[in-house]
Formats: sequence, C-alpha cells, structure tokens
Amino acid sequence: MKKIWKITLILLLLGAVDIARYFVYPDINALKEIRPVPTAFMQYRQDEWAAENRDMQITQKWVNMSNISPNIIKAVLIGEDDGFWKHDGFDVKGMENAIERSIKKGTLAGGSTISQQLSKNLYLSPSKNPVRKIKEAIITWRIEKTLSKRRILEIYLNVAEWGDGIFGIEAAARHYYHKSAKNLTAKEASRLAAVLPNPIRYNPTGNQKYVKNRSRIILKIMKRRGVIQSIYKEVMTIPKADTTDSSETNTSLDSLFNIHDDAPVSLPSEENEQVPSESSNLEANAS
Repeated sequence: MKKIWKITLILLLLGAVDIARYFVYPDINALKEIRPVPTAFMQYRQDEWAAENRDMQITQKWVNMSNISPNIIKAVLIGEDDGFWKHDGFDVKGMENAIERSIKKGTLAGGSTISQQLSKNLYLSPSKNPVRKIKEAIITWRIEKTLSKRRILEIYLNVAEWGDGIFGIEAAARHYYHKSAKNLTAKEASRLAAVLPNPIRYNPTGNQKYVKNRSRIILKIMKRRGVIQSIYKEVMTIPKADTTDSSETNTSLDSLFNIHDDAPVSLPSEENEQVPSESSNLEANAS
C-alpha cells in the first residue's frame, strides 16, 4: 500500500511540475514579432494525415491585420467571441452556458474565447482532458497579459483552421472565394465565420442548413453594428509600422461595433445537429 501511495505522490508531483512549467514556457513575448507557424495544431493534423496515409499539405499564408477585411474581423468576433474586447481571456458567462449545455446534452460543449482557442492551437493538443485545460488557462492568461488584443486577433486569424489543410484567413479566402482576405465581402465573411466551430464538417460555400442559419444571423448582426466604441479605438488602431498597407482595406477598422448595440448575441449551436462520433476529434477549433 505504501508503495502505491509513493508512486501516486511521484506522479502527482510530476504532473504539477509539467503544469507549472507553462508559467514560463513557451516564450509568449516572442509572439509580438514572430509568425508562429507551423502551430501545434497544424502538426497534429499532419500526424493524423500520416496515420491515415493521406498525402496532404498545410496551406497557409500570413497577412498583416491591415490586409484583412474588417468584414471578417467583425464576423469572427460575433461568431466566436463577442466579448473579446471586454474580457481578460476568459468569458465566465460563456463558460457557464457551455457547462449547462454539457449537462443537458451529456457531452462536452465548447465555450472558449479566441484567446483560449489561440493558446490551444499554438501550443497544445485538441484533447479535452482537465490537465490540458489547466495548461490552456495558464497560457491564455500569459497571452492576454503580454500581447495586445489586436495582435492576439491577428495571430488567431492567421492560424485558425478553415478546412481540410486550410489554415489562416488568407488561404481560406483564396480557396473558397478566389480572392484575398482584404477583399472579402460581408456575406462571404459571415459564411467563413459560421464554419469555425467545425471547419472540416462544414463548407462556407455549401448549402448546409447549419451554415446558412448561423451565417444569416452573423450577417444580420454585422449590418446592425457600425461605429466602434471609443474604448476599443486604441486596440484597433493600425500601428505606425503597419500603416503602409492600410489604404488597401475595404473600410476603416474603426467600423466594427455600434456604440448603441449591446444586445446579446445568440447563434445556432452545432450541438443541435447530430455529429458522427468519428468526427468528434475534428471539432478542435470549437473548444
């Protein structure tokens, strides 16, 4: 019995050390300058393809925020993290709703912010075990403490999965709409944002009911919102070093939110549709 307790204690200590190292590792400060590709999630996909003997390649092209249409910025924030500018990396209300859905459905429901998704995509596996969630929380806290909101969003848009082998908004825009990310229309942006919870299952150019319903609501909210709130101007202002391409965007980045529009966002959930069990590992972007 003593031997069992000793082994258990050693395992607990090793687990604690493994978790604690994420307070100093990885180097979050480096994200201010570097383009962090390939990510851990891209490597995860490549390992999957290798195991399945699929000849697949990652398609990804980095673009600065000044070359990303405000339409897709607006659509992604509405669809994935409507409280992005206000929270510190964790959406307590969203977590509560996710827990409630999990209890009702008997499954794990996603309630992650963009910062949490970015932490997982950059450095961790898509598993939903508690240890990984603790690591994700630590990295998320460090990312929010170190990077500006604008930089967090820029990295996220460049590494998010948008299809089988398609990563980043530039690759997605070219793959689905044969244009650059800076030229995406509001409707195209709403469709791209709608598939983020499961970009392998859903196609932004397809006729799936879930995509049509979700994109319609996102587009409606986008049209309702106009001027950005003054407290957000600093995080959305293009830095001097990044102003050379700013004239190429469709509209000003200051046109993302309506100061009078505080209505809660309610979007159709993917959980209302049955997802084949073999596809459960493809929902990594949603949690």
